[in-house]
Amino acid sequence: MVMLGIFLGADAALAVCPVCTVAVGAGLGLSRWIGINDAITGLWIGGLLVSISWWTIDWLEKKKIRFWCRNAITVAAYYGLTLYSLYYAKIITHPLDFLVSCTKDNLLLGIIEGSAVFLFAAVLYEYLKEKNHGRAHFPYEKVILPIGALVIFSIIFYFLL
Repeated sequence: MVMLGIFLGADAALAVCPVCTVAVGAGLGLSRWIGINDAITGLWIGGLLVSISWWTIDWLEKKKIRFWCRNAITVAAYYGLTLYSLYYAKIITHPLDFLVSCTKDNLLLGIIEGSAVFLFAAVLYEYLKEKNHGRAHFPYEKVILPIGALVIFSIIFYFLL
């Protein structure tokens, strides 16, 4: 709900960079291939969903495509289609079952946590850049903050799970 509120209340679309999105996608594919815990894989899926949602909202804004609840519909569509696909493929349990037991589905837990972490890091970058007179503090800061946050949380999840 917090993410939905942030997307609905955003004045301008500040898309996440393409390198970030590709890195998240690559991390997701690699983690499933080598058998990493589903919670860690979920972190990367959540980051990818935030990144793609933000990109789409930015693209729609640049094309001056506006419609009722555009941001909310975009986010809901990406998350809904992803969760439906994972449920249909029997990779996750029913998303509403997650409300009963937070530990029941590690992939869904990871998606929620990854979305929050990635969104926080992307917003943090924008805040830090604004405080630095519109300039990044170092090269590729826009990439390093969100990806670094996902890597740190992946390591934390690895040791916790």
